[in-house]
Amino acid sequence: MQFESPLIEAKLIKRYKRFLADVEFPDGSQLTVHCPNTGSMKNCAEPGSRVWLSDSNDPKRKYRYSWYLVETVPGQLACIHSALANKLVKEAVKENRIPELVGYDEIKTEVSYGQEKSRIDLLLENPGERCFVEIKSVTLAVGKGLGIFPDAVSARGTKHLRELINIKKEGARAVLFYCVQHTGIHRVAPADNIDPLYGETLRVAVKSGVEVYAYGVNIFLNELLLAGKLGFITGRDDFEPMA
Repeated sequence: MQFESPLIEAKLIKRYKRFLADVEFPDGSQLTVHCPNTGSMKNCAEPGSRVWLSDSNDPKRKYRYSWYLVETVPGQLACIHSALANKLVKEAVKENRIPELVGYDEIKTEVSYGQEKSRIDLLLENPGERCFVEIKSVTLAVGKGLGIFPDAVSARGTKHLRELINIKKEGARAVLFYCVQHTGIHRVAPADNIDPLYGETLRVAVKSGVEVYAYGVNIFLNELLLAGKLGFITGRDDFEPMA
């Protein structure tokens, strides 16, 4: 997925009010930009970090620039635009680059479903077969290659797990897909220390037959590309530290 225009480098001053961030450009000028991420952005919003912005080229927009990328530590990039995860996965499914999700004739997005009135990110269909795919963007790296989700207590994320469990019981495929938009993450686990209920519900989902996949993302200053499959572990106690 290519960006519409080259990203512009700046330095993060602070992120606040969830949707806003102040940045400083190389010439010393400062500006408030849009932050397209509703999560805590833990470890991805440190003041002084290098960030990259997308320019809408629309002077009528209240916040002309949107924050896309951040350098979390030297050499590691994260895409904090969480909505891009859905676009990346959909693009990869269309191009048959996710082996677990090939062979479907139709792809639908944001379809209403479930007992708790949710919307599924992707609904893949064949005659007589449906596959419900819930996509989550992972950006919280906690060291030694481990990334965890969620980065804050997520009642919505737990609700989506319950919906997938019920979908599986009804006989359809139910898939939780972690799109890891952080180059320093090689394995994904539930953030039991942040949201223990999410972790418990995830383990119930796995035992119920919900499929869980984690894929990395190659991050460049002009495009994002869904990359290879990463490891998934059901709990942090299972994690074997990586260099």
